[in-house]
Amino acid sequence: MKIPPSTNTPAAAHYSPTLIALHWIMFGLFIAVFASIELRVLFEKGTEPREMMKTIHFIVGLVVLSLALLRIASRVLTPQPKPAPIPGGALVNGLAQLAHIALYVVMIGMPLLGWLSLSAAGKPIPFLGFELPALIAPDKAFSKQIKDLHETMGVVSYWLIGLHIAAALGHHWILKDKLIERMSLRHLHRS
Repeated sequence: MKIPPSTNTPAAAHYSPTLIALHWIMFGLFIAVFASIELRVLFEKGTEPREMMKTIHFIVGLVVLSLALLRIASRVLTPQPKPAPIPGGALVNGLAQLAHIALYVVMIGMPLLGWLSLSAAGKPIPFLGFELPALIAPDKAFSKQIKDLHETMGVVSYWLIGLHIAAALGHHWILKDKLIERMSLRHLHRS
């Protein structure tokens, strides 16, 4: 069965250059945050390279949090293209909106859980040459629970990001509705 191209062609409507830049910068940061935590296993526990990978993970995660807040502010303060209707009706469109909300929960929740976990473990929270204050008092048992939740959300994040990429590519190659153009780097130089 061949799916006809969508009649919705939002090629003229695109996100602001600020949001486009933030989207692609955060894409790179997500690669760095996931790579640093996954690659740490190449090094023995307690070694300097392993600790460096964890520090990179913490710092990049906090940069993601900072940029996510900036991204939300930019979305609120600048005009946005209307959400494109997706073939499949209200349920599919609602699920698409829910997936976007879930991505924002990840961008804010994951770094906060990491910060809370380190705080509860009584460990320092490094950030760009500074040590951030603990958010809560040390509590080893609670730290373990937060860490487990953080790791579970990490797995969910892989799936959400994969779904986001698959949806964008589906719009481009299957629906051919030019939705992907709204976040194109070509719009960075335009106002």
